[in-house]
Amino acid sequence: MEAEIPVSMAVAGVASIFAAVILLFAVVLKPANVIPLSRRRPDVPATSSRLTVITDSAVGAINNQLKGRNDFLVSRAKLERAGLKTQPANFLLMMAAGALAGSVFGFLLGGPFFGVVVFLAVPAGMFAYLSVLAARRKSKFDEQLPDTLQMLTGSMRAGHSLLRAVDASARESDAPMSEELARIVNETRIGRDLGESMTDVAIRTGSEDFAWISQAIEIHREVGGDLAEVLDHVGETIRDRNQIRRQVKALSAEGKMSAAVLMGLPVVLFFALILINAQYAKTFTSTVPGFLMLGTAAVMLTAGGFWLSRLIKPKF
Repeated sequence: MEAEIPVSMAVAGVASIFAAVILLFAVVLKPANVIPLSRRRPDVPATSSRLTVITDSAVGAINNQLKGRNDFLVSRAKLERAGLKTQPANFLLMMAAGALAGSVFGFLLGGPFFGVVVFLAVPAGMFAYLSVLAARRKSKFDEQLPDTLQMLTGSMRAGHSLLRAVDASARESDAPMSEELARIVNETRIGRDLGESMTDVAIRTGSEDFAWISQAIEIHREVGGDLAEVLDHVGETIRDRNQIRRQVKALSAEGKMSAAVLMGLPVVLFFALILINAQYAKTFTSTVPGFLMLGTAAVMLTAGGFWLSRLIKPKF
């Protein structure tokens, strides 16, 4: 007969889950452009709820620990690359709360082994989701680049300066192009060099095409010439590269699907085995040989996944 879970442990698990959900809406999904209460109603004294005080204290403690270590687990640059307007401390706090709540939930459902698995899976899933967001943002930025170049050249031929053309393109474009161009304009207006701002955008978005545009503008500032015509030639090159990129993506789609099936099939079969015959699967979750087999399988899946990722990611 299975041992019953203590009531106090169940209550603690449910409380942890609710705390993680509250932190999700209070920290991560909080609107970025919120006017403070002191500006909306100056006559009302500012008060903070107990949850806000606890959250702010935790974020402050994490920020103190992260001083001088910008690349610890997650940095501001990684969050900006993914398009998330939040602080690294907020992301780490949400990750810790989700891992804690997930581990308690997994322990209540399947025991200590599943608690540890979920505790490790939640941070890994959040980092993977961060990488997916960054890849999607980069892909969308690259797709918007030819049209943005066309707007830039059209504005400059109409008589506008380069900075004014960038500002007009930022107003007419969608995110993430509008966000990056508006950031270039704002940084230039407060005294930063235009070339440095554009180079930072190329690094932040990981766009080699935008780096070419930045280099073309820097060369034009040194030697002069018709910048609109130069950008037209760069735009033609970028369009040709995008066409080749789409062809490569279509040809490698079958390999990517095969890699996903080969990577996901052992995991799906393992959990299906747990649901079909839990007693048979208990060998893997309660004995030393089972742990060794699971560790070996994880290492082999990781090595195979890395190998497949290199095969389906051609350079051109």
